[in-house]
Amino acid sequence: MNVHLVGSIGLDTVDDVFRTVGVMLGPYLRRIPDGEVGGRRLWISWQYPLLRASVFLQPDPSGAIRPTNRFPLLTLAEGVAPQDVHFGELGYAREARTSYLDFVAARDNGVLPKGIRFQVCLPTPFAVVSSVVVPAVLPAVEAAYERAMVAEVATLCRHIPHHDLCIQWDVCNEMVVWDGQKSDAVPSNVPCEALVERMQRLCATVPDDVELGLHLCYGDFGARHFVEPKDATKMVEFANALSNSIKHKLAYIHMPVPISRSDDAFHRPLRDLKLADGTELYLGLVHAKDGVEGARARIAAARRHVPAFGVATECGMARARSEAAVRGLLEIHAEVCAED
Repeated sequence: MNVHLVGSIGLDTVDDVFRTVGVMLGPYLRRIPDGEVGGRRLWISWQYPLLRASVFLQPDPSGAIRPTNRFPLLTLAEGVAPQDVHFGELGYAREARTSYLDFVAARDNGVLPKGIRFQVCLPTPFAVVSSVVVPAVLPAVEAAYERAMVAEVATLCRHIPHHDLCIQWDVCNEMVVWDGQKSDAVPSNVPCEALVERMQRLCATVPDDVELGLHLCYGDFGARHFVEPKDATKMVEFANALSNSIKHKLAYIHMPVPISRSDDAFHRPLRDLKLADGTELYLGLVHAKDGVEGARARIAAARRHVPAFGVATECGMARARSEAAVRGLLEIHAEVCAED
């Protein structure tokens, strides 16, 4: 059984991440992220200062805030037309290029196994922009941010050897919209076909020889989802739609499994999952609160409905978790894999 690390790890430095994870989980990993240390610890929150600093945006005069992240929502600055909005570097490629040097050193020193790939996790532009701007200007700001994110992908692929690279799209707000349950965290009036079209565009920017994966996500504010999936149905629907429409081969798709769900009702829809040959499934069924026993119960339930999968946490490990809790999560992964 393999392990997938969704993104943030919750340790202090990239060296800490590679050294700790390499020792504990090295044999079970196909790829490894840098742990999203520093300002990236809270996923897209580090992008808010970049957007707030833009000459094209300003706080909305209404004083509206997003209830989940408490950020004042942004709108177009006075006198700015929608077509004027433009962003330069977003910072993702620059951070990744630095961490890649640490990755190479760790692999050369035997801290990481040979053949492992360097995983760069990128939020979708829709997730970033819909979280921090008012709905009226979402199309203009998202389009500009998407152009900037595409440039980040191009920079990544220009500076990191393709045989070493895996790009993961974090598909959060889209997943919540697709699910259909009401949430104050994301807009709700986006057609499902538009969500698929967004992902087609983004995935088309990744070269064929760069690994591509998708993390389906329900959010992780305060270590809790925005809404809880009722069962795996909506994730399976979205995964099938994406698998059928994205031309780039998908290396893997990750889906969360809530801590309370070791029942057949949640996992039964996995029987309808239709991934292409070679696409791995990872289930985010490792939780700190019920440890190895809870993970075993969810693994057993999943295996009654889908034969092969790897394990992961529901989302990144960093938010609202101590270093001790992170190490505990890593130990749970190691123990359930060693038993398999």
